[in-house]
Amino acid sequence: MRISLLIPGTGHFHCGSCLRDEALAHGLTREGHEVSVTPLYLPLVLEQEPRPANQAAVQLGGINMYLQQKLSWAGNLPGFLRGLLDRPGLLRWASRRGNMTDSPDLGPLTVATMRGEAGPLSRLVEQLVSGLAGDKQPEVVILSNAMLVGLARGLKAGLPGVRVICTLQGEEPFLDRLPQPYRDQAWSELRSRCTDVDRFIAVSHWYGAQMAGRLDLGPDQMEVVTNGIEVEELAALERRTPAVPTVGFMARLCADKGLEPLVEAFEQLHTRGNLPGLRLHLCGAVLNEDRRPLAALRARVKRAGLEDQVDIRTNVTRAEKVEFLSSLSVLSVPATYGESFGLYVLEALAAGVPVVQPDHGGLSELVTHTRGGVLYDPSDPEALADALESFLLDTEGRKAAAEHGRAAVLSHYTANRMSADVAQVCASTLE
Repeated sequence: MRISLLIPGTGHFHCGSCLRDEALAHGLTREGHEVSVTPLYLPLVLEQEPRPANQAAVQLGGINMYLQQKLSWAGNLPGFLRGLLDRPGLLRWASRRGNMTDSPDLGPLTVATMRGEAGPLSRLVEQLVSGLAGDKQPEVVILSNAMLVGLARGLKAGLPGVRVICTLQGEEPFLDRLPQPYRDQAWSELRSRCTDVDRFIAVSHWYGAQMAGRLDLGPDQMEVVTNGIEVEELAALERRTPAVPTVGFMARLCADKGLEPLVEAFEQLHTRGNLPGLRLHLCGAVLNEDRRPLAALRARVKRAGLEDQVDIRTNVTRAEKVEFLSSLSVLSVPATYGESFGLYVLEALAAGVPVVQPDHGGLSELVTHTRGGVLYDPSDPEALADALESFLLDTEGRKAAAEHGRAAVLSHYTANRMSADVAQVCASTLE
């Protein structure tokens, strides 16, 4: 099959959805499909080598989107000027200086994107479709998330016979944080455009049920294909036992991922004194809007006299991430919301690192299925510290969880299995 993946880029940092889509592109290519990747908004930041083949230029560039949503005449800018505004270097520069998660402009821009061909971004949608058309036009287009459903109608109008598949991963918390009236407008627009999509793919059973309820989707409109990762490098990692108990965190360094509850639990464990030498290693992306809260967190650790026991690494490479995982006794990312999946759990388990995770969302499903760690009640302020302490003191329990988790990831949660399942869904829409 000829398959085109439309993937929003971040410009300067790694995100779980991008890494999942990167693994999918590589897996589909290994399956023998003709795969093209089109970055949207900003350039992609990828981990694997080689890069996915047939990666196109950025479409729906973030600067052009912002201007055309704000200014009605911006859609009439000459092509050479629009092209200059889509230059990767300029987009990366803008991404480092903008606020990407809670800007007041996100509400109207999200709604405008969902309105696709009928909204202020119609010229950019036409340009995207034109770039995909031709003798090698895709048979299937895969949208990375449901915020892109506004593209489906234009894709079907401009690419005769094309099938559109939409992944469901992480939309709910983003949309629910939009200010009113844009939150209700975005959900309404999303529900109204679901019929333009041939099939939805949810990344976990929990999230599939959650979004089916929010979008009024029937069972024939959705499949569940759990995420997978490239396991070879992590599977080959020799498991080392750290000299002192070490708790790790590996996600975006922000409040939503549970940084404060984890630091609080770390402080409680030091006060209890049952884990001599305990360390906390934090690793992840830092956005512009994360810098002030992270500075406050550093100050808190310093006031507690724990700065020598806490190590913080930002915006790491894949090699650095692999090294980081090898330094841990256990990983915990106590996300404060229901994660649709939790790719960091797969990466930790593949490296032989067991996990301690909140018992909610897709994390419950993942930890239960892999048997790679323990779950705790996130409504209990003492539960995270209790779970970490008992798990770190239980050497045999941690060893068993690490073995179960690693075996489950290597046998089921691989990029090859994920891509084969996605390919089956694609093929079923063409029958």
